[in-house]
Amino acid sequence: MPKNCPECETPLDFEEDEVEEGDIVACDECGTEFEVVGTDPIELAHVEGDEYDEDDDEFLDEEEEEE
Repeated sequence: MPKNCPECETPLDFEEDEVEEGDIVACDECGTEFEVVGTDPIELAHVEGDEYDEDDDEFLDEEEEEE
């Protein structure tokens, strides 16, 4: 049975027996990304925004140099 997107209820397009924990699946309709956190049964967790942002690091480096 296909898993539905928790955001828009559209069926997610992936084979449940072909994903592993840590894989990322995305909803074709709304683009929301989910991480597979369990496989029996399939459990998905919403992927938050990027945890690492190079622009922020560069900005911090410039501030540190000014001190």
